[in-house]
Amino acid sequence: MFRKTDVESGGGGGGSSRTLYPTMLENPQLRWSFIRKVYSIITFQLLLTVAVASVVVFVRPVANFFVGSTQGLIVLMIVPFITLCPLYCYRQKHPLNYFLLLIFTVTLAFAVGLSCAFVSGKVILEAFILTTVVVISLTLYTFWAARRGHDFSFLGPFLFGALLVLIVFALIQILFPLGKLGHMIYGCLAAIIFCGYIVYDTDNLIKRFSYDDYIWASVCLYLDIINLFLSLVTVFRAAD
Repeated sequence: MFRKTDVESGGGGGGSSRTLYPTMLENPQLRWSFIRKVYSIITFQLLLTVAVASVVVFVRPVANFFVGSTQGLIVLMIVPFITLCPLYCYRQKHPLNYFLLLIFTVTLAFAVGLSCAFVSGKVILEAFILTTVVVISLTLYTFWAARRGHDFSFLGPFLFGALLVLIVFALIQILFPLGKLGHMIYGCLAAIIFCGYIVYDTDNLIKRFSYDDYIWASVCLYLDIINLFLSLVTVFRAAD
């Protein structure tokens, strides 16, 4: 266990400027190394998602095949959720965790590609730019706020409740379509919720995730980013 004096001196070599938050009781260098590892994995996931989604969007027979095949579409939609269970259970078991993460990312990337396949390039570009700006801004803000002693753990219950409301709203949309206005309201609510999740999960990355949970930390933030992007696509498509 590190003494407070060790933390204030940067854990014996990191310097106080490297301390992530005031009450930190661990070596900042170890936490920074963990954070870099997580963001490296997320970067790989996002690049892979862009590559796979681009194939689905630009190679039209691929999108037409899944849209025309009900069984294939259902399988593609449920595989990421099914993969999440073993991925969580074996998140610390190397190299199985990386293999499951690859399956999860590729299948979700196909779903993202299908969501974008029949949307105009203008909508995709607008959603991509805004997602990039928002993710970078919220990440920098959370690191800045953590350094000043702010804690966002209280957001967990509120975000979970809001997510349940969003799921019910989506089911209502399926059963009783509300038109473009309903899609826009849904997209705006989803975007706000996942902005909150980016702050919440980034705060957990800084303070709470254990060093062995790098896979699950990557999955959480990756899902936040992807869901934010898809929410913005919904908003811009409804407004187009």
